[in-house]
Amino acid sequence: MNDRQVVVVGAGPAGISAALALKDVGLRSLLVDRAEAVGSSWRARYDRLRLNTCRPFSHLPDRPFAKGTPMFPTRDQVVAHLDQHAHEGGFDVELRTRVDRIRRVDGGWVVETSAGERAARQVVVAIGYEHTPLVPDWPGREQFGGSLAHSSDYRNPQPYRGRRVLVVGPGCSGMEIAYDIAQGGASKVWLAVRTPPNILMRRGPGGIPGDMIGVALLRAPTRVADAVARFGRKMSLGDLTQYGLPVPEEGVFSRLRRLGVAPAILDEEVIDAIKDGRIEVVRGVESLDATGVNLADGGRVEPDAVICATGYRRGLEPLVGHLGVLNERGMPRATGPDAAAPGLRFVGFVPRPGQLGFSAKQAKQAAKAIAGEVSAPTR
Repeated sequence: MNDRQVVVVGAGPAGISAALALKDVGLRSLLVDRAEAVGSSWRARYDRLRLNTCRPFSHLPDRPFAKGTPMFPTRDQVVAHLDQHAHEGGFDVELRTRVDRIRRVDGGWVVETSAGERAARQVVVAIGYEHTPLVPDWPGREQFGGSLAHSSDYRNPQPYRGRRVLVVGPGCSGMEIAYDIAQGGASKVWLAVRTPPNILMRRGPGGIPGDMIGVALLRAPTRVADAVARFGRKMSLGDLTQYGLPVPEEGVFSRLRRLGVAPAILDEEVIDAIKDGRIEVVRGVESLDATGVNLADGGRVEPDAVICATGYRRGLEPLVGHLGVLNERGMPRATGPDAAAPGLRFVGFVPRPGQLGFSAKQAKQAAKAIAGEVSAPTR
């Protein structure tokens, strides 16, 4: 069991950001992940994915995207960015290593892994806000005769050509996947919506990236930010009530701050597909049976396939649930530079517009705080 100054758990954007930021303050860390490669969750995303946040707000700390990268980078461009900087040196990477538990020892921490224990004075947990796919345990789910998958397993519309498909969940992924399938030749596409989403456009007035506007509004009082976002939605989208997407009573920023639920950031083409009927919005799922899906309003659809864009669990309880550092929603009580326990920090668990860039900012803040608590080695 080798003693290290810092172990970083998770080799996605937040974990790589943490390792790079630590390197930049003179600390060599160990980056541990269960996957075969860094950025594994991004490598597995669907083919047409591109960031709904803009390039200036979405890069690793002090490492902009390569010149010529579009304003909204594609999945493959994000993966290339992560891969390049994860291998620039200055920290160690241990892949194919599952982290099971983190425990406190005198003066530091022990990270229990599938390859043995890793001791460190400091630990940064950065396994990602979207860690463990969640499929609701609907009554009758096991009886359903069609295919049922989580959105994390979706790649492209090829398997759904000529089929009737229900996509459950009106977030960014759910709406974009519904559009992708409709464009890809599905015979019918439904989008199940239980709680109407707040919507921001990927490009706002004058072509300004929507997340730039969103990040600016985060500095405003919540009621002001909500009012501005509601006005912007009305001007860009009009009233979508007749299409099953009324404006929620709770505003974008109120919901974000209360529940950690980010808005759906979309292109206009997705809304157009809903308006012209290529995507039909229906009520939320109540139950399944052998041949179909029963909806909350008493309606029924009979899809050949169900894709669940129903979110993720944080997956932190097995790692740190025994340490008293999580709140009732399983989220860290402190993030970024603030230690949840002496020498234990969390990066990448704040949902918000421009989340990748904010994770990089948190990583820099955390690295500075850690450097103040340990003796940096000579470079």
